[in-house]
Amino acid sequence: MAAPDRKRIAPRDFLPAGTDRYRDIVPRVLTGVSIGAIILAATVFLPDAGWAVVVSGLTVMCTIEFYALTRRENRHPNELFGLVAVAAMPIAAWMWGSQGLLGVLTALALLALTWQVIFPAVTVGDTSITVFGAVYTGFMLSHLVLMRALPDGRWYVITLFVSVWASDVGAYFAGTALGRHKLAPHVSPGKSWEGAVAGGIAATAAWMIARLFIRGDVSLLWFTIVGVGVAVAAIVGDLVESRIKREAGAKDSGDLLPGHGGFLDRFDSVIAAAVVAYYLLVWAGR
Repeated sequence: MAAPDRKRIAPRDFLPAGTDRYRDIVPRVLTGVSIGAIILAATVFLPDAGWAVVVSGLTVMCTIEFYALTRRENRHPNELFGLVAVAAMPIAAWMWGSQGLLGVLTALALLALTWQVIFPAVTVGDTSITVFGAVYTGFMLSHLVLMRALPDGRWYVITLFVSVWASDVGAYFAGTALGRHKLAPHVSPGKSWEGAVAGGIAATAAWMIARLFIRGDVSLLWFTIVGVGVAVAAIVGDLVESRIKREAGAKDSGDLLPGHGGFLDRFDSVIAAAVVAYYLLVWAGR
């Protein structure tokens, strides 16, 4: 007598109803934790030169993805000029500070203009995208190198990353549970004001807590101001990258980071927050 047919039950069938939407969280968390561990270890243990090399590699990956997105819009940046410049910017920031960083940017602008003069097919748009891509990624991320050169710089860099991650987590879960009012529906329909406020509170709290561990001349008030600035910059950075992807018709900037997409997807908030945090700390007397 043949055995009765039995329906094969997949492991997922044991999951509670509605759990499917959380399945993407697993690779996202694993990737995020791995990146976080690498960034924190590099910040704490590498010498200044090693940290500059890490940031250089990060800027190159982000710039590759940015130029790829712009090519989807039929733009034609000079990727050779742009990638060489962004690779050099963190190194120049380490060796010569902000003057070295500005020197590389100036050299890129002059090379891009010369490129446009020599080749009639090159348009103003091509030149602009070449330079802007390097400013958006290399110039702005190089402030991570300048920040680490400040007194207590390692801890400021760590606090910056932790605050941005706290903002992401707070915005995601608050937005999922409470999100009712769209933040920028024409740019990123999934983001809400509720999520933005929760993320901002989380980022600011991270900087206020950091004041307990960083012994220096910067007051709690200034740490709070930096936290608010980082919170706003993180949101703006996220929305800017969302707008760039929307114009290019792309869901993600890349596919190298499971659960996150590309490097630009993962570090879009850091790009803007690094600049804001650095100058607020400088104005605070660091």
